[in-house]
Amino acid sequence: MIIKQLELGTDKVFCYILACEATGRAVVIDPCGDENKILGIIEELHLEPLFIINTHCHPDHTCSNEVIKNATGASIIRHKADELLLQDPEAAEYFNRQGFSPSPPADKVVKDGDRFEFGNYSLKIIHTPGHSPGSICVYVDNNLFTGDSLFVGAAGRVDVPGGDFTTLMESLTDKIAVLPDETIIWPGHDYGDTRTTTVGREKKENPYLGGEW
Repeated sequence: MIIKQLELGTDKVFCYILACEATGRAVVIDPCGDENKILGIIEELHLEPLFIINTHCHPDHTCSNEVIKNATGASIIRHKADELLLQDPEAAEYFNRQGFSPSPPADKVVKDGDRFEFGNYSLKIIHTPGHSPGSICVYVDNNLFTGDSLFVGAAGRVDVPGGDFTTLMESLTDKIAVLPDETIIWPGHDYGDTRTTTVGREKKENPYLGGEW
């Protein structure tokens, strides 16, 4: 599987392009600015994006949805709980104040356990609420794309609309810590000492995943 990790936008969010080497069918996770760079890689590798998957609805992770969708025809995928959060007037006002381009509505809302195929690969949606009600991780071929649920050595903030610390801790314990230790974690921001990590390392070192403070 092709994995491109791109640090983009004013908030330096990690956007990911996943692709099947054999078919060129692809997925874009959290397009977050610098659309020409994203589209340049898609064109260079002759990829066919099928899905734009948002790990959560915060605008720093979704601000390029419209541009990428219009350029590629890919469908926007979000969890139904975050789609509902965006309809809350207070939450919408909070997000609008951040100054990012708004995302169109999701073309498809998902739930825990949903699967999507791109070429010879199948990805699984893992619902990990806490940072937002509809935060998800994307699990494919021993790789976990965690958005802002889990970082290298840290976890997502909860002082935002829909955030809840207890819920986040339950998600990390029940949904991520149970995965194989060799699972590679690809976070939503470069907040740690490396740009990737593993479940095993985080269980030993990350206090939010069972490590010592």
